[in-house]
Amino acid sequence: MNICKKFIISGRVQGVWYRGSTQQQADNLGIKGYARNLANGKVEVMACGTNEKINQLRGWLQQGPNNAEVSTVLIENAEYRDLKTFETR
Repeated sequence: MNICKKFIISGRVQGVWYRGSTQQQADNLGIKGYARNLANGKVEVMACGTNEKINQLRGWLQQGPNNAEVSTVLIENAEYRDLKTFETR
């Protein structure tokens, strides 16, 4: 069963290739959705896929790429969307 979750990641997550590396992780896991920078310096990630795969992505989001410093990851349930790809916005 596929679900969607929205993640809001704060810390040093812009300018450190967070969105691009999130896309790589999502593609490897077969997750669809997007990652985008927010005006307040945070990153929003929409992830749609199986609960197991989304939990794996969640673990990665809490670490991020090498230069990131993640302070918090907020998680919300989101209405399911039948997205075709994962994209960086």
